[in-house]
Amino acid sequence: MLTAFIDMFLSKRGETMFTIRNMKNEELPFLREMLYESIHIPQDKPPIDSLLERKELKKYIEDWGRQGDAVLFAADEKNTPAGAIWCRLFSKNDPGYGFVDDNIPEIGMALKKEARGKGAGGRLLDEMIILAKRQGYSALSLSVDPENIPAVRLYEKAGFIKTETCGTSITMVCRLQKQ
Repeated sequence: MLTAFIDMFLSKRGETMFTIRNMKNEELPFLREMLYESIHIPQDKPPIDSLLERKELKKYIEDWGRQGDAVLFAADEKNTPAGAIWCRLFSKNDPGYGFVDDNIPEIGMALKKEARGKGAGGRLLDEMIILAKRQGYSALSLSVDPENIPAVRLYEKAGFIKTETCGTSITMVCRLQKQ
């Protein structure tokens, strides 16, 4: 109900309105694009195919749909995907960049450039937190480049706390309270 009110309010102000929805099976290529977009390399970023074929990145999308995988899309008024947030469980034997524990999903998020700064990221993050609580997780983790200040601020606003810095990556954790 509140979301519908917010959507109506935003549309009356002339701002972009985003709907948060589940990914459709045929939209896996967009999730791949968003994984690429989520990798913060400010200059000389390698092409998508060569970057996502690296072992340490390939595991973020390989065999998508396994237990613990979840993805939400932000779609614009035409139902065109504008961004995505996803979570995946990793293990101590094959951790992700933001790995904390075998039972804590790591999230990733990205938006198309034209959707940034319009509220879609915050909505995606809020909905993923709600979904993770419903699925019984005690926390979510992530990895973010400290130079990506807008992302760091967004995560802190949502309750994520910096737990570790390693090279060009900050690991952040959001503890989830049971509903």
